[in-house]
Amino acid sequence: MFIAEGPKIIEEALSNPVVNVKKVFAIEEWVNENKKYSHLSEVITVSETDLERISQLKTPHQVLAIIETPWSEGFEIDNERIALALDGIQDPGNMGTILRIADWFGIKQMICSKDCADIYNSKVVQASMGSIFRTEVFYTDLSEWLGMLQNTIIYGAALDGIPLKSYKNIQQGILVIGNEGRGIRPEVMRHVSQKITIERIGEAESLNAAVATGIILSHIAHP
Repeated sequence: MFIAEGPKIIEEALSNPVVNVKKVFAIEEWVNENKKYSHLSEVITVSETDLERISQLKTPHQVLAIIETPWSEGFEIDNERIALALDGIQDPGNMGTILRIADWFGIKQMICSKDCADIYNSKVVQASMGSIFRTEVFYTDLSEWLGMLQNTIIYGAALDGIPLKSYKNIQQGILVIGNEGRGIRPEVMRHVSQKITIERIGEAESLNAAVATGIILSHIAHP
């Protein structure tokens, strides 16, 4: 199970047929504004004081839900689309924001190294703003997994690659985003077919991982 909080995220969960919401704890105001869910047995009205006691947030957002973690029988990459691969993204805020960015650009699959932040961490869930329910996420030994791929172009965000402006629309392949501090690990980088560089104009040493993901996808991911 994992916890999600806030009206927008909970409404997304309740309206998604594949998400198994076990219990919803909400103040009366939220229940009255969302009568379409009031018939559900899992919706329980609580006082603001009780919500504050069970919330993981400093300022509770009217409603909290306990949701069953999805069970996957296996992961198969969709070779007809772009997928994201994350190497050591450990900041929960970054992880949740990357999920949200991926969802914005229609990325449906995300492959994570085993040391990435847990996507069901409450901070990740909050930062994803509901995108966690629309993205398939797979944790694995990233270097080993990439090494098993065949006929797949693997792009890597790096400081010494081909300028991003040289790329146009990319329909297929995997984009690897590295750790916030060290970038892509050497054992993962050796599987990268093409390095992509966001050209630097100023003096900053690096970009936030989520920001870099957004910049690259905004340039290469088009229908």
